[in-house]
Amino acid sequence: MTTRRFNDYPLSEEIVRALEGLGYKEPTEVQDKVIPIALEGKDIAVKSRTGSGKTAAFGIPICEWVQWEENKPQALVLTPTRELALQVNEDMTNIGRFKRIKSAAVFGKEPFSKQAAQLKQKTHIVVGTPGRVLDHIGRGTIDLEQIRYFVIDEADEMLNMGFIEQVEKIIQALPKDRTTLLFSATLPKDVEKLCHKYMNDPVDIEISSPAGAAASNLIDHSLIAVAKDTDKPKLLRDVLVVENPDSAIIFGRTQEQVDQIYRQLDTIGLRCGKIHGGMEQDERFKVMNAFRKGEFRYLVATDVAARGIDIDNITHVINYDIPQDNEGYVHRSGRTGRAGKEGKAISFALPSEDKFLRSIERYIGFEIVKRKAPTADEVALRQPSFEKKVTTEPTLKKDKNAQLNQDIMKLYFGGGKKKKLRAVDFVGTLANLQGMSADDIGIITIQDLETYVDILNGKGKLVLEAMKTTTVKGKLLKVYVANK
Repeated sequence: MTTRRFNDYPLSEEIVRALEGLGYKEPTEVQDKVIPIALEGKDIAVKSRTGSGKTAAFGIPICEWVQWEENKPQALVLTPTRELALQVNEDMTNIGRFKRIKSAAVFGKEPFSKQAAQLKQKTHIVVGTPGRVLDHIGRGTIDLEQIRYFVIDEADEMLNMGFIEQVEKIIQALPKDRTTLLFSATLPKDVEKLCHKYMNDPVDIEISSPAGAAASNLIDHSLIAVAKDTDKPKLLRDVLVVENPDSAIIFGRTQEQVDQIYRQLDTIGLRCGKIHGGMEQDERFKVMNAFRKGEFRYLVATDVAARGIDIDNITHVINYDIPQDNEGYVHRSGRTGRAGKEGKAISFALPSEDKFLRSIERYIGFEIVKRKAPTADEVALRQPSFEKKVTTEPTLKKDKNAQLNQDIMKLYFGGGKKKKLRAVDFVGTLANLQGMSADDIGIITIQDLETYVDILNGKGKLVLEAMKTTTVKGKLLKVYVANK
């Protein structure tokens, strides 16, 4: 951990203020190395483990760099999954909150027309999955002319998911004069080739190797041998009783396996959730939000959830099935041992999976400790403590954005583009109200018939009352508190 603070960088007061509101105190190692170089506009290729603070490492310089006055997108961020796109989009919005920076997320399985309408508005940053971004480019609904920052997040996962050709097509459509940042937990040859082909003399930053990440002193890795698949349900229950985790992700290899584990846990009365690619998008988002808040302690997931979960307090990762690729093990285990907290990664392995295990151990550079299955006596001894936790309502976690958002009121105004209203019209009117300044005005979203404005610093009621008798560009508009 560095002793530097965020106000030691050449950052605007608005960005530093947002970081303080989000509870960011000292930059992580990857943030400390990336931010100064990114602010200089240099290309960077970063190899850093999941959970090291990569989003803020590129989010802070991008939000510092973009100009509010420019209506067209100035930064594009590619992510491999919808969940990660939404998370990065939220982080961008919060970091740029006091500069009124607007970020839009675009991804598949959501109405294209809805996203196209959003991109017609003033948008500073676009975060999206490669397929949907390419779709918008093809249909001309995203303007790339002013893109000056381009980020490829989780590049190795892009490769694993077969997105590399789409990423290349997107790169070829971007302006040549840009800063490109690439982040990856591992750097396979194809990702290295991507760097050399499309980046301008990139600065290489390595925070930790895959082995270093997996071998972190914060993560206790262990393996339990299982004779056959049918032994796993009892073993899982026994391990959960003995370990009694506060928060755990249980990884299954297939959707069917996840459904089966979920039913097993639900049957024995454990409050849990599940997430896999076969579920509807809205349902997946709902489950993830509930898990983030701590509404249940156990999440059963396929590898789709190994990316896009930004939760600091996951105490256990249980590999019900050993992952069949080396990077998969690193990404799964990287869900725990985050933000300086200790965690455990426990794997169940069949005799037929020895080849996968050997490959993983060679890749991470150490042998995973073998342990025995819990005995009946151990389970009986821990059962009372386990049952007590199961019957105790979990303590809901405080939303990391709560402090930042507590003094913000979103107001609805009954007029938009069709009344020829622009963001500058609202800024000019609101900043001239008694007791108001431009610093009290947040993100402005102008639609055809209505406008939404975030009023900061607890001044929402003041604006609400004043705007009942104040015109915007000569028009008296209906105004009331919007449903967030």
